[in-house]
Amino acid sequence: MADFDWHAERSDLSGIALLDRAPESEGIDLRQVRLYRQGRVRQQMAQYGVDAVILSDPVNIRYATGTRNMQVFSQRNAPSRYLLLTAERSILFEFTGCLHLADGYETIDEVRPSRTASFVAAGPRIDERERAWAAEMNDLITELVGKNATLGLERLNAGTSIALRELGLKIVDAQQPVEMARAIKSAEEMKCINASLRATEIAVGKLRDAIRPGITENELWSVLHKSVIEQNGDYCETRLLSAGQRTNPWFQETATYEIGEDELIALDTDVVGCHGYYSDFSRTFHSGPGKPSETQRELYKVAHEQVHHNMDILKPGMTFRDYAEQAWDIPERYYANRYYLSAHGCGMTGEYPYLYHRGDFPDAGYDGLIEPGMTICVESYIGEKNGAEGVKLEQQILITETGNELLSRFPFEEALLR
Repeated sequence: MADFDWHAERSDLSGIALLDRAPESEGIDLRQVRLYRQGRVRQQMAQYGVDAVILSDPVNIRYATGTRNMQVFSQRNAPSRYLLLTAERSILFEFTGCLHLADGYETIDEVRPSRTASFVAAGPRIDERERAWAAEMNDLITELVGKNATLGLERLNAGTSIALRELGLKIVDAQQPVEMARAIKSAEEMKCINASLRATEIAVGKLRDAIRPGITENELWSVLHKSVIEQNGDYCETRLLSAGQRTNPWFQETATYEIGEDELIALDTDVVGCHGYYSDFSRTFHSGPGKPSETQRELYKVAHEQVHHNMDILKPGMTFRDYAEQAWDIPERYYANRYYLSAHGCGMTGEYPYLYHRGDFPDAGYDGLIEPGMTICVESYIGEKNGAEGVKLEQQILITETGNELLSRFPFEEALLR
């Protein structure tokens, strides 16, 4: 790969130019990726009878346009930037002072300054601000698609939604069309996913190399985060790394715990990596210096069996219900601590579909179809209730026309499989 001239003209160092020339973008037509994704949203809007959507989730804005800005800040300060998308127009309302960040994006027809409708921004005048915000959006939507339009919304405060409805708009949830759009990836999009996975695997390799008794969970997790950022990834969505007795039950966030000798260390990457794509695989390691115990090896081998059985049965045309029926039977002694999902969709974050265990399907499950182009994460957590330790494993796969393809390539621990 030719070296990139980081000292080129200033115009080449802002907005889209620098992002598209980042090293992990080589060989990927990001323009095609952005146009495909926006086309998918518009297809699903038409299918569900939605005239316009206002997207305020920064992940969905990025999916529909490729633009990004202060992702984590925007998640908790909605609507600080938002997108109005119709069949013909894409108008980004960008945060104050940030309008230049959308320069060069073929997915954006117009950029306007946003009007933040939140109590923090408006104080006791919040009702006035919400009504003004709604009136502005209603006028624009009426201009673009006509009166009494069907409008899809997400992540807006209640007062704003109520004000929009009072103006005559038919309000529906935007989640369904957007999630259905995101579920099917293009071949070019898969290049982004693989670039993100390769970078995350490098980061996990560095984390594995840093394992030693005496290091804290926080120190170890920081190795992963540092490497992700160095490789132009975005952020780690969770802090799911724990060791020893803190591996059971699962979902104990990384803390100041000092890792001891011959303990298990469980990691779920949950990395929003290169191009904003989720790298989601799990591994469990052994701290040494001795060999894993028989109990540790048994936990690991059981989790390994669950993941591989469930990977092997996933194929296009399978219903969610059929998957639940054919999925691996969790032994009774591990059932109480089972992972809450058997598998889930994966794209720019964890997404549709959720695939539930057989026992959970009657209450939580829903039916649907496994389709080519879906990327699925197959999950396992194995640990007895009140047990000393547990094992977390997970693989990310692509559903193909004939079966599935493994995407996550980080190796398993031979010492724990013996």
